[in-house]
Order: sequence, then C-alpha cells, then structure tokens
Amino acid sequence: MSLSLSALSLAAITEAVDSDAPVPGGGAVAACTGALASALADQAAALRSRCLRLADDAKAYAGYVAAARMPREPDPQPRQQALRAALDHAAAVPLELAATAAELARLAGELTRSGSRSLRSDAATAALLAAAVAGSAAIFVAENVRGAPGDPRISQAHAAAAEAAAIAQHCAALASETPERRTG
Repeated sequence: MSLSLSALSLAAITEAVDSDAPVPGGGAVAACTGALASALADQAAALRSRCLRLADDAKAYAGYVAAARMPREPDPQPRQQALRAALDHAAAVPLELAATAAELARLAGELTRSGSRSLRSDAATAALLAAAVAGSAAIFVAENVRGAPGDPRISQAHAAAAEAAAIAQHCAALASETPERRTG
C-alpha cells in the first residue's frame, strides 16, 4: 500500500483491511488500535506517532509476500534465503509494536492510578487496548519467526504482552471501583 494509513479516514482504513490485498492486515490494525489507545491515554503523542509509523510499515510483510512469489525452481535456495530475511524483517515491526504497547499500558496504568477520576475509564480503556495490541503483536512475532522456535524475540514479545495484560487487568479493576468501595 503506497498511501499512508495515517492519512486515511477510519472508513477508508476499514475498506483497505477488508480488501483482497495482503496488506494492510492484522499488524496494521493492531498498530492503528495502539494509536487510538494512546490518544485515550493523554500525553502520549510520541507513542501515538510510533504506532502510526508501525501501522504504515506494511512493507515488512509485503517483502515476505514478494519473496513467497519467487520461483521455487530451478534453485530453491535464493527463495528460501529471501523468505527467511523477509520474515526476520517482518518480525521486527510487531516486536517494536509489542514493546510500544507495553509502554502505553504502563503510562495508562499511571494515569488510572493517579489521574483524575473523570479520566480513569479512558485510561483503563487505553490499557486494555494496549494489552490487546501487545498480545496481537506477540502472535505476529511468533508467526514471523516460526522457523526458529527458540528465537528470543518470541519471549520478548510475549513478556511485553504479559506485562501489558497484567497492567490492563489492574487498571480495569481500579476503574470499576466505586468511590464507596474505595473508601470502605
């Protein structure tokens, strides 16, 4: 996709994802969700910018698609090398997204704990969305390095997802408390 997702309306992004094209796909959707979550977590302009950049990095997966279309014959070696390199590169984008989402969850956690009561539900929602983004990103990392099950990027992405999920659970519990339950 040559057009930047950040320049499109939500309706246009939805249509692009629903198209037959291989990108944008789940990774771009997760990154867009991260950008929306960062908007809820006020003061997260840098994280929102990072998520939007990652949403636009569909080239990482497009490189894999191009490598997969290479001829298998007469020599399969160049195709296999291109596929491995493309998947390696494609794993970097969701790994960065998982780390960014965990960072967003930490920020949202702080806002849920110490921010104003009127913004607590927005901050908790940002944490929940960040956890979903981190979990999705971890799945893509694992998928993109499927040929190397011991690859440390898998555990790094899963650790970021687990951290974000734990924070989100805590934020949801805090946001669900009523003032009476908190003082009583």
